[in-house]
Amino acid sequence: MNFKSLAVLLTAAAAPVAAGPLAYGICQTGCNGMAVACYAAAGCTFGVALPLAPAAIVGCNASLGACMVACAAVALAPTP
Repeated sequence: MNFKSLAVLLTAAAAPVAAGPLAYGICQTGCNGMAVACYAAAGCTFGVALPLAPAAIVGCNASLGACMVACAAVALAPTP
């Protein structure tokens, strides 16, 4: 079997892509940027563990979680 036949076979057998990993990565980056800004507004540093999280940080984490759930939907949605 030559290379051209193998390439045609692999192309035909490839599964269609529902969404690009780039869209998912952009969404994740936006979520993390929002979380960093939220932490900064609360006077804390994102990524630093505190013994007892203030209410504002709990709200930031809830928003980050909701944003990440939306990113999961982006990962499964068709991309033109």
